[in-house]
Amino acid sequence: MIGAVRSWLTSIAAVTLMLTVVQTLVPEGTLRKISGFTGGLLLLAALLQPVLKTDLGRLRLDFSDYREAVQERTAELDAAGKEELAAIIAKRTAAYISDKADALGLGKLTVRVETEPGADGKTPVPAAAELTGPYSPALADWMAEELGIPAERQVWHEGKN
Repeated sequence: MIGAVRSWLTSIAAVTLMLTVVQTLVPEGTLRKISGFTGGLLLLAALLQPVLKTDLGRLRLDFSDYREAVQERTAELDAAGKEELAAIIAKRTAAYISDKADALGLGKLTVRVETEPGADGKTPVPAAAELTGPYSPALADWMAEELGIPAERQVWHEGKN
């Protein structure tokens, strides 16, 4: 490797020295311009020699590690997005239940809602509710009908409000 770099630098130095000598010997005018242009091409060829000798057929680019990393990161972001969406749905559903309890005259209820993946397997839906406050059959029926939270998935803690 060092030998190849040394050879490359030597060839550049040799071409540069030769061009300097030629430029000094050639008289002013068109011939000097032509020799300068030709010399520039030779110097460019010497500079690009390692690139020109590279066998691009042997060059192998392996992006499989990057592809796997991107897929893992995408899965992580999808999971985080689903968790965030589930938390938002649970919070808003709890607020909705509290508002309905207020409308029914039950006063303040403490509500905690749990979600689970819906029928599509992606979108979280309310699945269970834990309420602290007085039991209300009307609210329990409303949650079963409107929110799809059946009575067996409703937990009421009375008198602990």
